Amino acid sequence: MLTANMAHVQDKLGSAFGPKVAFVSITVDPEHDTPEVLKQYAQDFGADLDGWAFLTGDPTIIREVGRKYGIFARKVAKGDVDHTFLTSLIDPTGTLRVQYLGVRFDLEEFRGDLLSLLDESK
Repeated sequence: MLTANMAHVQDKLGSAFGPKVAFVSITVDPEHDTPEVLKQYAQDFGADLDGWAFLTGDPTIIREVGRKYGIFARKVAKGDVDHTFLTSLIDPTGTLRVQYLGVRFDLEEFRGDLLSLLDESK
């Protein structure tokens, strides 16, 4: 659901998406999510890969990056992963500006926050 929501925001950003706004999705299951799996996942949701990166890597590094942003994940029954849903808005200087917890945050508010950051960086 989160990826579908972000794809909706991607579409509403129009020409700002890619050159001025980038999305980064980081797997919480690097043992399963190979680059090929993530590429298919991105295609399934209509992600524009010119402005949206789907990242995987060494499980230890992925967990450390997740911890730095407040993401916690653990394997549960049947190989599923229970995890925090957190979307972070980072400005062009690399400063964490806003975090949205869960998958049901207001997409228009999120888009508005993105556009405000774009205006600030002019």
